[in-house]
Amino acid sequence: MTAVSTLRPTGPRQLAGTGTLVRFALRRDRAMIPIWIGVNALMVLSMPNTLKGLYGTSAERADLVRQMETNPSLRAMVGPVFDDSLGALTAWRVGVYAGAVAAVMSLIIVVRHTRDEEESGRQELVASGMVGRRASLTAALLTAAVANAVLALLLTAGLAGQGGAGALALGLGIAGVGMVFATMAAIVAQLTESARLARGLTAGVLGAAFVLRAAGDSATDDGSSALTWLSPIGWLENVRPFAAERWWVLLLFAAAVATQAAVAYELAGRRDVGMSFLPTRPGPASGRLGSATALAWRLQRGSLLGWSIGFFLAGVVYGGMTDGAADLVGDNDNAREIIERMGGQSGITDAFLSAMIGMLGLIAALYVVASVLRLHGEETSGRAEPVLANAVGRLRWASGHLLIAFGGSVLIMLLAGLGFAVGHGKEAGPILGACLVQVAAVWVIGGLAVLLHGLAPRAAVAAWGVAGAVLLIGWVGPALDVPQAVLDVSPFGHLPKLPGGGMEWGPVLVLVLVAVALVGVGLAGVRRRDMST
Repeated sequence: MTAVSTLRPTGPRQLAGTGTLVRFALRRDRAMIPIWIGVNALMVLSMPNTLKGLYGTSAERADLVRQMETNPSLRAMVGPVFDDSLGALTAWRVGVYAGAVAAVMSLIIVVRHTRDEEESGRQELVASGMVGRRASLTAALLTAAVANAVLALLLTAGLAGQGGAGALALGLGIAGVGMVFATMAAIVAQLTESARLARGLTAGVLGAAFVLRAAGDSATDDGSSALTWLSPIGWLENVRPFAAERWWVLLLFAAAVATQAAVAYELAGRRDVGMSFLPTRPGPASGRLGSATALAWRLQRGSLLGWSIGFFLAGVVYGGMTDGAADLVGDNDNAREIIERMGGQSGITDAFLSAMIGMLGLIAALYVVASVLRLHGEETSGRAEPVLANAVGRLRWASGHLLIAFGGSVLIMLLAGLGFAVGHGKEAGPILGACLVQVAAVWVIGGLAVLLHGLAPRAAVAAWGVAGAVLLIGWVGPALDVPQAVLDVSPFGHLPKLPGGGMEWGPVLVLVLVAVALVGVGLAGVRRRDMST
């Protein structure tokens, strides 16, 4: 139920303590924010050299542009290309994904320092001091702004050699996407009582923005579709960095950020701490919630449903563009080598399928980390204690969430395989097998998250850093032709290249055993240590 406060200080008093809260937020996120920024910046800044190796001459780059104009499936994946310079190709190749990563970073920061704080009870303690009513929201948005500003500066400085104006436009565009979703998360955090739901709803809007952009770009080759203009990610494309920049498009970001921030501030002033405008529906205390596993399912089913739909649709899209990707590679030996390093040397079609399946496996590692760390969230928020106060042991409580985490990773990869089969129109068996092989490496990442939660709960958030590093190795490593020893740091580097390659059971079984050992040690730590320490 929504509660409206009767005490509403006005003017500067509402922002009292903002500076202190910003410093506190930056201190708390001193590991998380640099990891997000570093991964995103490295993904973008490594691309010019990669593209130079792939398309070394202006004729090759011009031919790429011509092929993209007639390939709607690849435009749906990465967007249209507006010029054949290395800078413009960099913006085309990674701009969409860099904007999406900035958006995820920003929504996590804002929800973490608003609704998460209220849900844990810490915000009520902070509000009892000399802190203004809107100080926490302002601090969260300023923290997100600092993170996006640093990212924009790094990108501008790193790409300045390709053209200062284009580098600045790309940096500002990516930061603009981040701030649009930061302010959107600020609104959602006022509407919901659950930080989990706030993150999920904002991420859902991001997914919808990506789909709108993809649909619009597949229809036109110049980003002019109305669907593209409905998406903030589409705005980033239409800034056109390194290709006669459209500076006026940045005003769309500014207007959206200002409008959404104003709405968030108005909502924040009309409710009490801990309350929301969308009341939480009470659930039954028995029946379907009569066990720890049933409770874990109730808490995580929405997230699993979203990931499942996303993976199936991604499989359909990537499967549908397989033949088009083979045409795009053509006789380009460098592009062929990168795809073969990622997906094996069994033919360009199978190699592309294997590379895309491997990419979804890397993303599935993010799902398993998020699902495992739900244990950490339940514990630190104090919600685990009432459950454990009943006839529920710690292992039983933890096992319910881990069943959803590890079983859910199997489900989403199976659905991805079905999507590939539907999109590509080929036999489903080999593709499903290739998707299931990825689960062994996904489980290792999940096992590391369980280990950190069990033995060092304060460092559990480092599991995100592990997942991010693995994603970076799998995404950038083959393109940069890094040594095999670096690729082998990731558990995904030990998997057989399927479909097309030969199945090797040895590495897969070893990875499964490693995952089981990590989970076992982590659960032993959960059983032996004090809660919330």
